Amino acid sequence: MVRMSAEERRESVIRAAMIEFARGGYNGTSTEVIAKRVGVSQPYLFRLFPGKQAIFLAASGRCCQEVAEVFRKASEGLEGEEALHAMGEAYQALIADDPDMLLMQMQMYVAVASAEASGDREFGEVLRAGWMEMYDTVRLALGPDVGDTAQFLAYGMLINVLVSMGFKPDHRVWAGFYDSSQLEK
Repeated sequence: MVRMSAEERRESVIRAAMIEFARGGYNGTSTEVIAKRVGVSQPYLFRLFPGKQAIFLAASGRCCQEVAEVFRKASEGLEGEEALHAMGEAYQALIADDPDMLLMQMQMYVAVASAEASGDREFGEVLRAGWMEMYDTVRLALGPDVGDTAQFLAYGMLINVLVSMGFKPDHRVWAGFYDSSQLEK
């Protein structure tokens, strides 16, 4: 049997946490369920991370990094409309292939709102920094017009909401993304 290093085990915890937090949210996910998914004890989990919040922050940070990397790779060597379409297609493929990536993003927004409502601004600051990596990656690809970045991300958030709500691709709610004559509902 091959033993994992602490760094490899830490990586497996982040991956497991992304899945568990995506599905259960911050408050609805126990560290016990994360430890069980990884196959470690809770005490070992807390040797790798100081607490649940640190695990959530690591999972959220990884989620933002991975989305930003998808945008970077898709837009490499492209500009303007070509970059915009390539990033949009790459993002749609990402959330179709890995729905937990989308759910993790949505859980991040809920966790920040909840923490800030209870007076914890520091938690949100860390997550906003991760989200800014996605923003800056898109802005770099699309150029100096911040309106283009805002519009791209606004469409992305709408996609997140529609997919999260379970609207099928042929539903009329998607009409703004396609030629509406292609839709039946």
